[in-house]
Amino acid sequence: MIEPHAPAPPGAPSAGRGPARLPVRPDTGRFLVLACVFVCAACGLVYELELVALASYLMGDSVTQASVVLSVMVFAMGIGSLVAKRLRRLGAAGFAAVEVALALIGGCSAMALYAVFAWTGDWGGLWANGPRVLLVAFSLAIGLLIGAEVPLLMELIQRIRRQDAGGAVADLFAADYVGALVGGLAFPFLLLPFLGQLTSSLLTGAVNVIAGGALVLGLFRRDLTRRARWLLPAATVAVLGVLASAAVHVDDFEREARHALYGDDVRVALHTGVQEIVLTGGTHGRPLGLYLDGRLRTVGQDERRYHEALVHPAMHGPHTRVLVLGGGDGLAVREVLTHPDAHHVHVVEPDPGLIRLARTDPPLSRLNGHAHDDPRVHVTVADAFGLLRRTPPASYDVVIADLPDPGITASTKLYSQEFYGLARRALRPGGRLVVHAGPVASRPRVFWTVETTMRAAGLRTAPYRVDGRDTGVTTGADRTEDTSRAPRDWGFVLAGTATRPTLPLDHDERPLGPPMAGVRASTLVHPRH
Repeated sequence: MIEPHAPAPPGAPSAGRGPARLPVRPDTGRFLVLACVFVCAACGLVYELELVALASYLMGDSVTQASVVLSVMVFAMGIGSLVAKRLRRLGAAGFAAVEVALALIGGCSAMALYAVFAWTGDWGGLWANGPRVLLVAFSLAIGLLIGAEVPLLMELIQRIRRQDAGGAVADLFAADYVGALVGGLAFPFLLLPFLGQLTSSLLTGAVNVIAGGALVLGLFRRDLTRRARWLLPAATVAVLGVLASAAVHVDDFEREARHALYGDDVRVALHTGVQEIVLTGGTHGRPLGLYLDGRLRTVGQDERRYHEALVHPAMHGPHTRVLVLGGGDGLAVREVLTHPDAHHVHVVEPDPGLIRLARTDPPLSRLNGHAHDDPRVHVTVADAFGLLRRTPPASYDVVIADLPDPGITASTKLYSQEFYGLARRALRPGGRLVVHAGPVASRPRVFWTVETTMRAAGLRTAPYRVDGRDTGVTTGADRTEDTSRAPRDWGFVLAGTATRPTLPLDHDERPLGPPMAGVRASTLVHPRH
């Protein structure tokens, strides 16, 4: 058992010395401390998930972003626990200070990260790495503060009633882990879909500072010095004021940040539950731009050239039944429908919001030729991988993969050997599969990895490329602003089930030579993109 400390001298704060004089019974006090542990753990995990989700959306490659956030945060938590040892004699005041700082930093982290990305992303040089530097800084700061919570809370729970260290640790961590579970489930199922990333982080900060302030002022007020008794409420109110002010102006902030990202021509911006969709232009002679999760998918005349090069080479041969994977915008379907012999076009798109927008937005529906209203088109809202697993063998003459870029972590399985094996099974004898594999000039290894993976799945490939116009964007299925001098192009791979398909050269397609040496196939368990 831990020996009790000597009583504090008169007039001195009693934190860390003797049993606390509580306004409630000890059992009630312990319950309230554990309830605060529960709330703080839930808030801490929400901060963590917010950083991972927003960094993945802004910078791509969710595996890398999650690894950076988690590793830096766990390391910082260890440092924070060591630093908190110096604050144990000021247990109540130290915990209150940690919660005020954590609520302010964690609550504002998403908004600050989004602001830096929006307003410095095109500056180049050192500023181009601003979002990554800020991500690490927030992970470090939040981890330090979360790590400091546990020793201080241990001190507070022991101040109520001394018990063996093992029992106190068990109680503390039980509440901590249950709180983490609740926070982890609340973020994707409640906070993110109903409040969005920015508002949910601000609300989490408010809950955090209220819980910490209420615990200290309600139970351990006598442990505070006279100065701390008015500083803590003032700091709590100040943080709540900052968070509330940010919440009131979050829509204006997001609108301005969106204009900084996409320009002043934003017409439509919506979160569908699957992704963020932004439409720019499309009226008064301005080219239409379609952004999905911040990545440019469609822009002006570039769009038609890309979809012609994707679709038409695969349509040489039987094409009665065509499967379009992705393509909820209807632009690839528009090109398929120019072939009268395409009697059945099956579109598989995971986002019903994009399909609805492609049907109802006048500029976008004009651009896709009202493709989704054609009676030959049948749309299924589903994941492409899952649908191919359920597709009977030899169902389609042509499969067109109009999918997100292979470099995006969420798309890795759609460029795997297993995926191409399922697509091969779905093709009829003599059928063709076409895939956009990324720009050849700027990312040759990614392109040839796709081609090698298709061959590993038993397909006979005919890779080709088409040069894009000098539009100021990197060509491909997911284009972003690019200031490099690399030639802008699209790389495609046309493949057949038994024989190498003939590559028609009627849309500026240029066949490519032998594959890059040393490239290996990408699989579900060993992605190589």
